Amino acid sequence: MIVSFSIENWMSFKDQATFSMIATRERQHKQRLAEIPKYRMKILPIAVIYGGNASGKTNFFKALNFVKNFIVHGTRLESLIPVEPFLLGANPEQPTKFELEILINELVYEFSFSVTKQKVIEEKLVQITSASEKLLYHRRPDGFKLHPSLKDIDFLNFAYKGTRENQLYLTNAVSQKVDNFKPVYDWFNNNLILIAPDMRFGPFEYFINENSPLYEAMNTFLYELDTGIVRLGAEDIPVKSLPEPLRALQEEVKEGTTVVIILEPDNERIILSRENGLLKAKKLFTYHQKNDGSEVRFDLRQEADGSQRIMDLIPAFVELGRKDSSKIIVIDEIDRSLHTLLTRRLLELYLKTCSKESRKQLLFTTHDVLLMDQNLFRRDEMWITERNAHGASSIMSFSEYKDVRSDKDIRKSYLQGRLGGIPRFLINDLSCIYPDKEDRGDA
Repeated sequence: MIVSFSIENWMSFKDQATFSMIATRERQHKQRLAEIPKYRMKILPIAVIYGGNASGKTNFFKALNFVKNFIVHGTRLESLIPVEPFLLGANPEQPTKFELEILINELVYEFSFSVTKQKVIEEKLVQITSASEKLLYHRRPDGFKLHPSLKDIDFLNFAYKGTRENQLYLTNAVSQKVDNFKPVYDWFNNNLILIAPDMRFGPFEYFINENSPLYEAMNTFLYELDTGIVRLGAEDIPVKSLPEPLRALQEEVKEGTTVVIILEPDNERIILSRENGLLKAKKLFTYHQKNDGSEVRFDLRQEADGSQRIMDLIPAFVELGRKDSSKIIVIDEIDRSLHTLLTRRLLELYLKTCSKESRKQLLFTTHDVLLMDQNLFRRDEMWITERNAHGASSIMSFSEYKDVRSDKDIRKSYLQGRLGGIPRFLINDLSCIYPDKEDRGDA
């Protein structure tokens, strides 16, 4: 679980901004808080970020996405680090800093690093206990330090010497089969899932394999959300009917393997496989029901944008519905192409599964102020991003506002501008965009 996340000098965030998932003493919806007895701490299962356009919501999402990709995929030899510092300040060459506190197997770790486009300046991993902190390793410009209790100290130092300037030690150590820090790497690789507004539904092979335990769950979900779709499924299609670029891939499909392909802009989903030397192709379709009970097949491109967005999100919510899930799913613009009531229903279904034993989380950004409801969210679960006159973003929880009571209509206060995070309009009249007719030189 995410305990907290801090960023500094990242895109529109000039100064340090800290986002915390630690629950306050608020009593509302307390039954769904994750309890961590060892740390006498309760963690929020959900957080929503509101804010005007270009206020920093998506930049916050991109910060988490950068951290994950930099840890999991790293960088190539001599390539620049794709960090994006705040460019409107006096010194954009300053390092960009990230710090995460995360809960893994009931232990809290603090992982932090600072980077420029050229190199990693500092990197630190700390294991936090209820009474103390254990510095596992600390990489600085003047040297490298390991905790003496770690096993294979000599090899850990060897891995450090082989770590490039543009690479995290964590990434290189795990690639060298170092097990000491693998739980942290695996958390970023397997548990942290980010879904962008234009991200297509990835694991659609579950809809194709009727033997998958998720096949029925996903199709039931899709049907009960009133999309008009009875089910998703796949049918064999002739390999010769595939577009030429796909046919060129057939030599790369090895025996017993599958290749999953999404074709834009029509959003077609194809799976290529090879069995007994023979190349096979399947295509994903939706099925609707006629009045007589028979099914009619549709291409995915024929479905509404909202239905396609639901298909993109269903795997995430099916995963979140599992009581033993430990996934942290972060969705940018969850409400894109979705009706407010549908979005709300998805959130309600997820929150029903949360309890003190839960170790899963859902974080998302939205413009939908109809979701700004204390019957749905606690005040410490709602956040606002705001950009000041100098172009710098900040992020603040509703629980930090003294006049936001649990019985207050915060939506009204927000739209009236009392909480910030709304657009500032400088234009009052469309006519000022264009000059008068004679000024334009029109006849």
